[in-house]
Amino acid sequence: MYKLVANIVKVILKLMGSKARVYGEENLPKEGGYIIACTHTGYVDILNLGVAMYPQEIHFMAKKQLFEMKGLGWLIEHLNAFPVDRDNPGPSVIKIPSQLLKEGKVVGIFPSGTRNSEGTDLKQGAITIAQLAKAQIVPAAYVGARNAGDVMKRGKGYLIYGEPFYVTGKGKEGREQFTQHLERELVALTEELENRIAVK
Repeated sequence: MYKLVANIVKVILKLMGSKARVYGEENLPKEGGYIIACTHTGYVDILNLGVAMYPQEIHFMAKKQLFEMKGLGWLIEHLNAFPVDRDNPGPSVIKIPSQLLKEGKVVGIFPSGTRNSEGTDLKQGAITIAQLAKAQIVPAAYVGARNAGDVMKRGKGYLIYGEPFYVTGKGKEGREQFTQHLERELVALTEELENRIAVK
């Protein structure tokens, strides 16, 4: 189903002029599992990231409430998403993505692009998973169309991948250090993307 949906979404975004222009593709690891941590402002960024990386499939981390919604839960489960309880995180928060990474798959996490408590928690979650799984993180930023309304108005999308990195720090101190590093990378990538758009 992932292949079918990816191709349908690709056609729709292309026809509407909202398919993202992509920069930094050379930064994507050629083999092995890794985490892609992308800024998140709506749901079109999720679609554009999935389309941009296809045929590489992404296993998205999604809040469990989405799986409880009739129809949507069934769909995202068949699109490789897996649930996470952000309010009461258990062992599965680490276990499921770690297993996916071990199998050489890509795990997608959307920490907020802003400096708020939820964004920091999600960034630290991505760092914790990378630290324990010894997997690379690819920071990414998206700017552009956010929702169906933007797509209908032919809003453009832009996506950029940063350089991958390993979490080399140990323990809690290492996680805090690399969470800050990820935050800086996401801010810098967003600024770089906005500068590229401005000179067009």
